[in-house]
Amino acid sequence: MNHISLIMGYIAPNSAWFLMIIVALVSFIVQWRFRSKFKQYSEIGLMSGLSGQEVAVKMLRAHGIFDVQVICVEGQLTDHYNPETKTVNLSTDVFYSRSIAAAAVAAHECGHAVQHAEAYGWLSFRSAMVPAINVASTITQWTLFIGIMLLFFSGSPYVLAVGVAALALVTFFSFITLPVEFDASRRALAWLDNNYAVVQTGQEHEMAKDALWWAAMTYVVAALSALATLVYYASFLFNNKRN
Repeated sequence: MNHISLIMGYIAPNSAWFLMIIVALVSFIVQWRFRSKFKQYSEIGLMSGLSGQEVAVKMLRAHGIFDVQVICVEGQLTDHYNPETKTVNLSTDVFYSRSIAAAAVAAHECGHAVQHAEAYGWLSFRSAMVPAINVASTITQWTLFIGIMLLFFSGSPYVLAVGVAALALVTFFSFITLPVEFDASRRALAWLDNNYAVVQTGQEHEMAKDALWWAAMTYVVAALSALATLVYYASFLFNNKRN
């Protein structure tokens, strides 16, 4: 722990705040680009004419998965796979749409279902962390602010230390999510590339790949944002110890 304190002791809170601003700016750009790409590819229909729901069912069946339901959920970009209920949840814009974007998103979420069926290690590890992450996320909501106040007014670092530890766990979870998301996209693209009945041209495949790449970048910047926030609060804690 001493070497971490030594490194963090030289990162001033002002520098950490500047880092958070930079990451927030990058995050905004990536989110805007992703939404722009999704809108663009949502307006381009699949030559096969399949809907997102039909693509999802085809991919699940192709992998021998028959106990997972494909359902429609409200909201925009609310697509996700729920391993507890074994459901591929597709937003209305994806479930009914017959576009490139819908096919890409549907296949990606089914990629998670395939991971679950095959007991993919990173997904299993991530799922096992969820209960602890739920607790850690709740803790960070009050310990960080209260901890900073106590540090400034009484010099006590203990509450802030608890908050930083909880935030470190949440940050770690964000990075664990990355291989899970990238692998799901890899599985989706590999399946789409080998299924002419779904994606019929190389151009369609490249557009699907582009859409999923920008989606993956949102997870990358989310992880970096969590790291920047961790550095910011940790800088108060370790600078206080140095002083």
